[in-house]
Amino acid sequence: MITTRTTVADWACGMLYVFLVLVLVAGAPRASGVLHATGALLAVSVLAGVVRRHPSAALALTLLGATAVVVVPQRPHVGTLTLSYQAPFLSFLAVDLVLGCIVAARTRRVGLFTVAVAFTVQALVIGTFSHGDYLTLNGVIGLLALVASCTVALLMRERREHAVALRAQEVAEAVTAERLRIARELHDMVAHSVGIVTIQAGVGSRVIDTQPEEARAALRAIEATSRQSLTGLRRTLVALRQAEPDMTGAEWEALAPTPGLADLERLAAATADAGVLVEVRVSGEQRPLPADLDLAAYRIVQEALTNVVRHAGTGHCRVAVGYGGEELTVEIVDDGRGTGVPGPGHGFGIIGMRERVGLLRGRLSAGPRPEGGFRVVARLPLPEGADVAAAR
Repeated sequence: MITTRTTVADWACGMLYVFLVLVLVAGAPRASGVLHATGALLAVSVLAGVVRRHPSAALALTLLGATAVVVVPQRPHVGTLTLSYQAPFLSFLAVDLVLGCIVAARTRRVGLFTVAVAFTVQALVIGTFSHGDYLTLNGVIGLLALVASCTVALLMRERREHAVALRAQEVAEAVTAERLRIARELHDMVAHSVGIVTIQAGVGSRVIDTQPEEARAALRAIEATSRQSLTGLRRTLVALRQAEPDMTGAEWEALAPTPGLADLERLAAATADAGVLVEVRVSGEQRPLPADLDLAAYRIVQEALTNVVRHAGTGHCRVAVGYGGEELTVEIVDDGRGTGVPGPGHGFGIIGMRERVGLLRGRLSAGPRPEGGFRVVARLPLPEGADVAAAR
């Protein structure tokens, strides 16, 4: 229905343009050529929709209309030439306007073809109906008008293509950033759980014959950690797809992967099950944090504890969280072997921490301590009004 209405409207506009041109050339045959040219330029406004949907038809109509305005009105009076014949290029300004729209919106091949057709028609009409000194003047001005129209159209075309390219680049960068974020989330979550499962499985296999209760405790820890890991994976997969249309806000909030510093005790308990006792200390005025900063701090602690379980070879570590006036400080310290005796399975933990801290414009230091062990310190700046934003 909409297509039919549009087609009918385009036909009506084309017929109206033809009617207006007939009025110009027949209604006032002895009027000034400037009036004829102005009328032809104004009449082309009714072809705005036709130019957008049927550019070839619009160009043909304007070429015929401009030629008719020059050729039909009158013959030159005896001993004088009217302005219609002195400046025939004026009637083709409407053609140049339509031509510019076509060059700006259509393919280069279509643009070149329409320019060639318009140039040929204008050259023939101007060359035929210009006399004496006016021939060169009309030819040069007509050519300049056509070139100016095409130049402006090409600039608009390049600007549009540049905007499209920038948009595509922004989309690609956003996709890359999202992939990196997802990779960090999966790495932090899965690496921690798999590390605990590995430790508990090793303990269970060693004591299954001599200490059945210890083996059963290890299996229970493996089961609990696996369930938590599966829940986290489910949350991440749900976050990767859009929420279902019929999903309520409470259901979506429950599935959203939003751990934070409030979950440190649970994380410490899970790490203790893997054989590393975690001492959590919180200093400063504890208050709500922005969601991205709270999540990043939690993930940094999680990854650091995973490294302690895997590589430190110690049974104790300390996590200190300091709420300052301008920054949040997260410190993880252990008394293990540090990096002097590297353990197997080194991955991308430190790299992931640095990426998270860098995204929040913070600072990260990670390295062995002089007295032994390893120390990770992340300093995350707090944005102004963080309390109000987090509370909201």
